[in-house]
Amino acid sequence: MSNTAKCLLVGSVEDHCGKSAMVLSLAQRFGELGQKIAYGKPLGTCLDAPHQSGTAGCASAMDEDVRFLAEVLELSGAQLQPTLLMLDQSILQQRLAGEDRQDYRQALSQAYGQPSGSDVLLVEGPGTLSEGFLFNLSLVEMAEALEAAVLLVAPYVDLTSIDAVLSAQKKLGDRLLGILFNDVPQAAVEVVQTQVKPYLESQGIPVFGIVPHMDLLRSVSVEELVQRLQAEVLCGKEHLDLMVENLCIGAMNVNSALEYFRRGHNMAVVTGGDRTDLQLAALETSTQCLILTGRVPPREAILARAQELEVPIISVDLDTLTTVELIERAFKQVRFHETIKAECVFQMSADYLDVKRLADALGLAVAA
Repeated sequence: MSNTAKCLLVGSVEDHCGKSAMVLSLAQRFGELGQKIAYGKPLGTCLDAPHQSGTAGCASAMDEDVRFLAEVLELSGAQLQPTLLMLDQSILQQRLAGEDRQDYRQALSQAYGQPSGSDVLLVEGPGTLSEGFLFNLSLVEMAEALEAAVLLVAPYVDLTSIDAVLSAQKKLGDRLLGILFNDVPQAAVEVVQTQVKPYLESQGIPVFGIVPHMDLLRSVSVEELVQRLQAEVLCGKEHLDLMVENLCIGAMNVNSALEYFRRGHNMAVVTGGDRTDLQLAALETSTQCLILTGRVPPREAILARAQELEVPIISVDLDTLTTVELIERAFKQVRFHETIKAECVFQMSADYLDVKRLADALGLAVAA
């Protein structure tokens, strides 16, 4: 590592807990503090990427991730560090078979050694503490190779969430700079503030932020649902950027459905193509898209009403159970490629992250 740039390695105790969003927010806030940023993600994964196989498809997906962050932050090519390895099934098999013997830890030290003209090198680490271990690119190994301080992003469910943080501290030792709690249920924010944070601070683990759950940041676009479901868009192609925050299944009588749908917000509604009554009911509530199963085309009146309300209708060649499972997986593996999410993250970081304290802990020279 360069002696002039501070390296902050951002990891997480479990996958899909908002690490990329935190990296984006930190980069933006450090920039506001007058720091020049470099960014890199040494280890990419696409083991669950929809409808992609092989290294080429995986690399394309990762390029999209890095490209989005670089575009939002207006980073130049010189500010971007390379992705060394894209994890997919074929790469794992090559490693197990002894076909891939590269020393990735040494490659990491060399590739990330001199971030030109930067004050802070933000490195996005693996999704968990163990991911990348097969290639000597686990979070602990990255931290040692880069001589980096580690900031952990931790989801909060209940008091048992503390165990994962304490376990991570034991593995990371003095490399652990502190943590950010993300996606904290609104009802638990006070407990985290008054009980969890003081306890962890007493154990030598600074808590630099407590970010409450935000539906928008756990949402997926209609376009992504179309891709994951390999769906046909029947109408509303110009509105595939709408964000879906909740999933509802229409399989009841219309009176029950209306009550059910009215409780939802920014929904994707899955129902049969022959259920005209439920389709109309869904269109009169907070529905972002209709997902029709059974390959039964909707009536023209439904299409016309959806066009009028600017609600996309998509059709899938899947049964309802499989459709729901794929959508639920999309919510668990939510991606971060929408400008509206970036704007939400920037506001969130201003409201909930103590970036000045983090900068001081990292040893950055910033104005008071």
